[in-house]
Amino acid sequence: MTQHSTPLRFITAGSVDDGKSTLIGRLLYDSKALLTDQIKTLNAGKEKGNKEAIDFSILTDGLEAEREQGITIDVAYRYFSTAKRKFIIADTPGHEQYTRNMVTGASTASAAIVLIDASQLNFNEKPLQLLPQTKRHSAILRQLNCPHILVAVNKMDLLDYSEEKFNAIVEAYRQLAAQLGLKDVHFVPVSALLGDNLVYASESTSWYQGEPLLTILENLPSVDEVGHSNADLYFPVQLVVRQDADKADDFRGYQGRIERGSVQLGQTIRIEPNGLTAKVTEIITPKGEVTQAVAGEVITLRLDRDIDISRGDLFVDESSPLTPQKQLEATICWFDERPLNTARKYLLKHGTQTVFAKISEIESVLNVHTLEQESGATALKMNDIARVRLSLQKPIVATTYEENIAGGAFILVDEATYNTVAAGMIL
Repeated sequence: MTQHSTPLRFITAGSVDDGKSTLIGRLLYDSKALLTDQIKTLNAGKEKGNKEAIDFSILTDGLEAEREQGITIDVAYRYFSTAKRKFIIADTPGHEQYTRNMVTGASTASAAIVLIDASQLNFNEKPLQLLPQTKRHSAILRQLNCPHILVAVNKMDLLDYSEEKFNAIVEAYRQLAAQLGLKDVHFVPVSALLGDNLVYASESTSWYQGEPLLTILENLPSVDEVGHSNADLYFPVQLVVRQDADKADDFRGYQGRIERGSVQLGQTIRIEPNGLTAKVTEIITPKGEVTQAVAGEVITLRLDRDIDISRGDLFVDESSPLTPQKQLEATICWFDERPLNTARKYLLKHGTQTVFAKISEIESVLNVHTLEQESGATALKMNDIARVRLSLQKPIVATTYEENIAGGAFILVDEATYNTVAAGMIL
């Protein structure tokens, strides 16, 4: 059985106490991905707590505060593989206070497992209402263009594996997915604690004709996380390298990672924001010189002429339509406990460059209960998701987030505290 060439990055998302850490722990346990010392840790935790069942969340809740409170606070990454695929898991917090950590984990994910604690829902409500954090996380996943959503309806054992209640949750989430524009959505009834439908099909859900969660993850289409190699070049300069500056053979190279497209010897490129052009005379990789490099590779480029180039400048195709701009429209998720102040300047970090920016207008804020965009807001509070307009002190060359993640993503930083106050996706 052949493996996919690239690992699948996925996250868990959902509300507090819906079993995200337990699901990951059980997934690792049942797929035989744990080391001997990890299994001993699980058994020791069971003996210490005098429990009948193993506490699988021990494997991901590494902070002492997480174990004390029984909640996930920070993003925990775990790695495992099967005969068919390698995986990188990000266990993200469910608590509203730590939504910013969920955004961090989701920003690089190709798939998301959205857990729904079936035991917390009121099935007497018509129509059935999902929890606000489920809606918020799903909205964030849509803004981040996460291509695959796996809805794990958890704690089915507490509902006697009711097919009727599972179908009610499926219908409620399908309506949510339609409102948000989520497309590739899968539904699996599970019990994370007991292992139902995680690695192996469960006899308790004979009515479920789909595959276990791990099988679905193994068969998801591969997603190129760094962009398409046949697209236009997008190469942010991270470092300018100078060697032997006092000699005739002065070396000047420009280092960074190709975020999209490709570059080859002799190609004419354009340097932004100054708009000057030059030809590529040398492409150096960690393995030596090459004639061509593609998206995802870290390289050093040399050009046929000396141009004033510094960190934050951008190399694009000579015919690229991208141009510098000082006005942006974007979706942002506000992280800071202090509300947004539209009169203040913030540091906008985009790729390898940082510029001052102000939010000139709040166009609308997403109501996570109704999923409607509401206008008229004059400030943003923590965890608000809003469409805004930004004015920059200096122009940047950006793409839309949907077109190219590296060219369309940014963060806002408070210049006084250096706290990251927001993450943004350029529209």
